[in-house]
Amino acid sequence: MDSGLLRWGPHGGAHRVALRAGVSVAVPLLVLVLAGRVGWAPYAAFGAFTSLYGRRHARAERAGMQVVAGAFLVVAVTAGALVSLTPDARWFVVPLGALLAAAGSLASDAYRWHPPGPLFLVFAFAVCAMVPATPGTVLVAAAVATASVLFSLLVAHVGVLREPSGWRRPELPAPHFSDALAAPGARAHLLRHVIALGVAGAVATGLGWQHPYWAMVAAVTVLSGPDLAARLTRGLHRVVGTAAGVVVAAPILLWAPEGAWAVLAIGVLQVLTELVVGRNYAVALLFITPLALLMGQLAHPVAAGPLLRDRLLETVLGAVVGAVVLLAVPDRLRRAPSAGA
Repeated sequence: MDSGLLRWGPHGGAHRVALRAGVSVAVPLLVLVLAGRVGWAPYAAFGAFTSLYGRRHARAERAGMQVVAGAFLVVAVTAGALVSLTPDARWFVVPLGALLAAAGSLASDAYRWHPPGPLFLVFAFAVCAMVPATPGTVLVAAAVATASVLFSLLVAHVGVLREPSGWRRPELPAPHFSDALAAPGARAHLLRHVIALGVAGAVATGLGWQHPYWAMVAAVTVLSGPDLAARLTRGLHRVVGTAAGVVVAAPILLWAPEGAWAVLAIGVLQVLTELVVGRNYAVALLFITPLALLMGQLAHPVAAGPLLRDRLLETVLGAVVGAVVLLAVPDRLRRAPSAGA
């Protein structure tokens, strides 16, 4: 696991992915800032996460993956906005987020998403469920997220301007849900998501922490990866990288950029994230941590000190719960003995 923590992967054309992601995130946020609709920023930001899918695929295949993933992100954002209308939204988020994680994990395997896993879906749903909303806001959330997804798809095809002959219709991936569900350990892995996110979210919510979804997202991170060693390493990355990322985030939050300056900082952090996330996840968290915090501050600014503390504590909680569940629930679930046994 130590070698995984320190491993530095190849560049792999990360600069192209980074620029696409930076533009896809920054432009919709800037439009909202200029329009005086900063409160809608979470909806646009999560729609823009569409640009993060398919980084290793050819343009047509990448576009198809992004169409499907973008549709799932819009559903997650809209569902979160709907849940925010309920009186006890914080508690509703926990079981629904846990179930969404399992469903998203299955969808990720069925569609072969890259990056794999339900992290962005859970994050989008939980954050949007915490944003105060009215019935009319639900339609706004869906519309803003959809517009952001479409803009990400447009940015993904900007290379066609140089090579018009390279245009290809997006290749929509065919889902293989039955194969994904029949894979060794698949059912146990879905159960892990439900248990880990349910426990992490419930503990964080019960303790009165302000961002329980950070614990849930950290639990998802531990469950991502092809095998046990990779998953535990990723969890360690999450904790170590977040601890260092909090240090990086502190002066940025004390600077407290607003409006266009905040959007510029977010765009730069997104680019830096994508430059290194495929090479070392812990290093990427140096930028992911201030990026996530600054996005939240853009729409709903709060005191920096408690925010940084909560980010670290909830990340540790989620990672520990995820690791315990990962080790406690084996790939092969025991079947109950038959009546005749």
